[in-house]
Formats: sequence, C-alpha cells, structure tokens
Amino acid sequence: MRGTGQLSLPIFAGPRYAVTDFREAPSNADALAWLRRTPDWPNHRLALWGEAGRGKTHLLHIWATRTGASLWSGAALSALPELPPVGIALDDADAFADETSLLHLLNAAGEARLPVLLAARAPPSRWPVRLPDLASRLRAITAVEIGPPEDTLLRALLARLLAERQLRPPESVQEWLVVRLPRSAAALRAAVERLDAASLDQHRNITVPFAAHVLADLLAPDEISGTALPPSRDGPALL
Repeated sequence: MRGTGQLSLPIFAGPRYAVTDFREAPSNADALAWLRRTPDWPNHRLALWGEAGRGKTHLLHIWATRTGASLWSGAALSALPELPPVGIALDDADAFADETSLLHLLNAAGEARLPVLLAARAPPSRWPVRLPDLASRLRAITAVEIGPPEDTLLRALLARLLAERQLRPPESVQEWLVVRLPRSAAALRAAVERLDAASLDQHRNITVPFAAHVLADLLAPDEISGTALPPSRDGPALL
C-alpha cells in the first residue's frame, strides 16, 4: 500500500548516515559507549568490527560528523596522505593494499595524538599481515564488536525504509519480511527497493505472496516452495 495521492520518486540513491537514522540497540551499545569517549581510547585508536550490514559505516559517519574527523577508505590508502587536523575514520580498514601505508598512518597519527577509528569485518588482531611492526600495532588496538541486529532493531529499520518510500504494507507483512529476510540492513534495503519498484510497475499492494514472488532469490528455499514456514523468533508466524 502507498499513501493516497503520493508519488514515488527515484531519489533513494543509497543509505543515509544521519545520526537520527541510527537506532540504538543492545547489539551496538558497546560501540556507541566507546564512540562517546574518544579521549579514553587506548593509544587514541579504536576498531569497530562485525559482519557487513551491522552499521559500522553508519557509526563512522556519525563519529566523523560529531568530531570533525576525516573519512578515509582503507582500499584507497596509499603512501601517507597529509594528516587531517582532528582525526581519521578509516572504513574497510582491512582492505588496504599496502601494509606499509597503514603502518605509517598509525605511526604518524600516534605521534600527532590524533584519534583513529577503524571499521572492518574482523578485529585487527586477526587481519593477515606480514609486517611484524604492523601486526603488533594492530594487536594493541581496542576492538569492539557490533553484534547481529535484534528483531526490534530490524523492525524499526524496515519501518523507516518503508516510510521513506511511502509504502504502508500491513504489519503482518512487515513481520513476515523481518523473520524471513537475511538479517542485515543491506538485505532490508534491497527488499524494500524491489517491492517499491514491483508494486508500482504491477499496480499491486504488497502482500505476503507478492513479496515472496518479488524477493524469491533473497529468501530461503522453503519460504517460497509452499512448505510450512518457521515461527517468528518472537512468537508465531504472522501470515
């Protein structure tokens, strides 16, 4: 369903990283607590780690906006760029192509007492590096995991993504999506984009059968084969 008289416009090019769009939850509580205490970071360094879609990049943007730090990408790191005056938020920090560049960055930032916030899928102590000096510095970085998102967090994110596109499917459909889609922000975002486009193209309301057809490749096989669906993690399935 869509709000009466409203048009869907192609203005949703990608995720938004505003602080008001981030939802606090037990899975990210430790990370948020550390980000509020930048002066307490041991050696002025902190790493956020966890699987894709858990909000690491969002938190880097929030921290950089609040502190004035510069946002850098590990994949683009080469040689040693001029250090920014406030701090560095390094996303995909484990995607560096040159170990020496990362080592020089950590050394230079340490000498300048600049805070460095890194984000990666694994803690720095588990990154496969060959340089002994870099390995020792990575092992010394305090690493905070962002855990899997809770159902309440996924529900809130899904509701926001639907509202942004003026989509209003019944709560039972929203619950079905939360329970059966992969548990990540990226999966929810992709699902909402597809449902929006398909409902406009086919002039259909979003129902469970419609969503199962549109999102077939995102769902587990038993979710679209007509077999019994598993119960919700928080209670019975809503169909």
